[in-house]
Amino acid sequence: MFGRTVFVATYPPRRCGIATFTRNLADSTGDHEIAVLHAPGDPNVYPSEVRHRIRRDIVTDYLKVARDLNRSGAGVVSVQHEYGIWGGDDGEFVLDFVGALTRPVVTTLHTVPQNPSARQRAILVGLVDGSAASVVMSQSAARLLTRVYGIAPNRLDVVPHGVPDLPLVAPDTIKPGLGLAPGPVILSFGLLGPGKGYETVIEAMPSVIAADPAARYVVLGATHPELLRREGEAYRTKLMRLAHALGVSANVLFVDRYVTRTELGTWLKSADIFVTPYPNREQIVSGTLAYAMSAGKAVVSTPYPYAVEMLEAGRGRLVAAGSSKDFAEVLSELLRDPDARSQLGGRAYDFSRTMIWPEVGARYARIFSGAGVAETRPAERIELTERAEVGYGRS
Repeated sequence: MFGRTVFVATYPPRRCGIATFTRNLADSTGDHEIAVLHAPGDPNVYPSEVRHRIRRDIVTDYLKVARDLNRSGAGVVSVQHEYGIWGGDDGEFVLDFVGALTRPVVTTLHTVPQNPSARQRAILVGLVDGSAASVVMSQSAARLLTRVYGIAPNRLDVVPHGVPDLPLVAPDTIKPGLGLAPGPVILSFGLLGPGKGYETVIEAMPSVIAADPAARYVVLGATHPELLRREGEAYRTKLMRLAHALGVSANVLFVDRYVTRTELGTWLKSADIFVTPYPNREQIVSGTLAYAMSAGKAVVSTPYPYAVEMLEAGRGRLVAAGSSKDFAEVLSELLRDPDARSQLGGRAYDFSRTMIWPEVGARYARIFSGAGVAETRPAERIELTERAEVGYGRS
């Protein structure tokens, strides 16, 4: 056994995808505790499993918690990495933290830029070098790390994004419980903010409604907390005004709240089609797309790398980013053809069975066990400038 795992990440009640991912992963892997990355404005009260707090922008906090973990006898430290959740320029304090640890580190890479800056590249290379094992969630991410960052394939484990184990149900049996009238539901969910491409689907709705006047597009989720602090609800208001200008307000429903896992599962089961219209071609993972597959939804998406990989072999449909015309055509086609929707959703559901949290947790447990047998190592500073030189020498 690898002993207790310490997960270092954001954590609920913070509202972000990595916080939710960390809670689900921790619950699936046995004995654990949490060292939370705490940003200004985050909620101050955490559940009992949070034993350590690292103020995001205070570098001495990272060093103190690393020393505490070294003395605690923790088996493995699981680092969740996304540049924005760590302190310093491009989150460089993660290198101070990992460099100060003597316990084995397993890092999960949530973001892998296709065109990284020199600093971003150096941080990622340094982090992988300082970890006993590194996990990515797709083959496309692993190939990118090898091609762009010069990381050897045998340094990477590919483990899919975890998903809930939802039953396959008929959407029309779920809609009444949500107060939805009969008719097809097209769903997007996640923290609301620019870059999700929801405008494209709203612009497609006049044509979609012409194909099926009862069709509705449901945008589920609260505005991203950082965006809310900076701009309030300006982006949501912009989307609502767009729907009004196009005359589709009655067919576009905004559900403005951060939903629980149970409520999210209910909304997913109610949907006939799920859309991820993201314009960002660099998106290397999408938890929302993975969750939709776990509910057996017919997925329509733009061709970012994760979607291309997950939806191949007839598990979904891809359309050009930013093309409301293409979205309108594909959505209308699927609304007219329930058999096609069922086939897409069935293939997605079957594929997702290897992604349910118990399966993913078991795979992480094996990785933690392998890392945990390693001897403790001396703490050392991972120098950013040196890593930048090494990183670029590998290309």
